[in-house]
Amino acid sequence: MEVTQFNIEGPLLFKPKIFKMKRGYFYESYNEATFYELGLKYKFVQDNQSSSHKNVLRGLHFQHPPFDQGKLVRVLKGRVHDVAVDIRKNSPTFGQHLRVELSALNNFMFWIPPGFAHGFLSLEEDTIFLYKCTNVYHKESESGILWNDKTLSIDWGCENPIVSQKDMELPSFQELDTKFEIIM
Repeated sequence: MEVTQFNIEGPLLFKPKIFKMKRGYFYESYNEATFYELGLKYKFVQDNQSSSHKNVLRGLHFQHPPFDQGKLVRVLKGRVHDVAVDIRKNSPTFGQHLRVELSALNNFMFWIPPGFAHGFLSLEEDTIFLYKCTNVYHKESESGILWNDKTLSIDWGCENPIVSQKDMELPSFQELDTKFEIIM
């Protein structure tokens, strides 16, 4: 498995070795020991799956500590622009974001550690998105940032995405009360 690091410390992109054959393909999507050796030293406790129409935007979401979540995400069907925003207040990259394309064709997996807001835009009809989470969902701890916040300047690649009312009412980045820090 190939691992890509970014200019923002923490997130990782995993590119699995895919074995293609006449019958189709095979790859190992998760092996705790392999991911641990590659630097992902977290235990996953909950898996989530969503289905989205084309141009559905979900995010930017996170949970406050102590219910903060790391997420290992991938696309089973379709294609997305996946975004992670650094919300660790003492980070040199605070407020910066990464955008990667995940698809059923590339089979990439994107690790978004605790301390990042996460969202994605579905680029195809009936996109199926999978999340492995390091903590369970906790309603009282959920929060987020407005998807089109001017400070963040995220290019989602879609002028009029389909966004839930809940996500349209999230606070701006300037209003963010983050409890995340880099532990030194």
